[in-house]
Amino acid sequence: MRPFTYERASDVAGAVRSAAATPGAKFIAGGTNLLDLMKLHIEAPAHLIDVGRLPLAGIEETADGGLRIGAMATNSQVAADERVRRRYPVVAQAILAGGSQQLRNKASVGGNLLQRTRCAYFYDTTKPCNKRAPGSGCGALEGLNRNSAIFGQSNACIATHPSDMAVALAALDAVVETARPDGGQGALALTELHRLPGETPQIETNLAAGELITAVVLPPPPQGGQIYRKARERASYAAGLVSVAVAGQRIALGAVAHKPWRADKAEAALAAGAGPAEAISAELADARSNGRNDFKIALTARLGAAAIAQASGRDA
Repeated sequence: MRPFTYERASDVAGAVRSAAATPGAKFIAGGTNLLDLMKLHIEAPAHLIDVGRLPLAGIEETADGGLRIGAMATNSQVAADERVRRRYPVVAQAILAGGSQQLRNKASVGGNLLQRTRCAYFYDTTKPCNKRAPGSGCGALEGLNRNSAIFGQSNACIATHPSDMAVALAALDAVVETARPDGGQGALALTELHRLPGETPQIETNLAAGELITAVVLPPPPQGGQIYRKARERASYAAGLVSVAVAGQRIALGAVAHKPWRADKAEAALAAGAGPAEAISAELADARSNGRNDFKIALTARLGAAAIAQASGRDA
């Protein structure tokens, strides 16, 4: 373990000021991803700012009939909340499809959104990875890329984002609220929080240095059914090969891109009267595989059609 300094934040304003003023600072809450990466020498923060005890764990009603979920709420807390289970079942299903109960008890909502890829080349410090070591190359391009992206990838990176919850939130048009070091508050659509890799895959979000996620706001639940479906190598707490979140007429895909992938073309096809299989095929017209992940396109087609059909109560 490399040496680092630590502080426990007493308020949000102090946390973001400290992060902005301290080179190499990182926020930590549950630590379920960051601590692993520190042990592997993939992350080496000079300073940790513990925000896990800040009063940001509440789940509150909004004036328009939605919910505001505090960034320090645990995944278990969110999945068990009666309002979430009744009005946003896709969120509860996505969380329960993720890590083990022990991880969900510690993992925070904000941390879940900011977790880093599970690409094997990112985790292996003996291999090239532009996300971990910019300019070193992408070992997955010609290597073991079974789990790599089929949308939005670049020659610099073909990794995927691992969060299940983020996919459900993307389908719900969630908004991420933040605190900025200048004392202001920010708001980003969940679909705009994460970036595609381009030539800078190490820059994973559109958050400014020192900006802290404080809450996720869900709009009123959409009309229609909700469902989260996930295909993985094994049923027990494995990362997804492909996942699909459907919330009314909105669709998001997981484990297929560097960010939760909002399926705009599939949504447009559904709105025009297409059936589930035809709609997901419209989205997949732009998909591109990398050799060993060819199966992902066919798997997304089948899983997407089945999820849309299940949510809408119609045949695929």
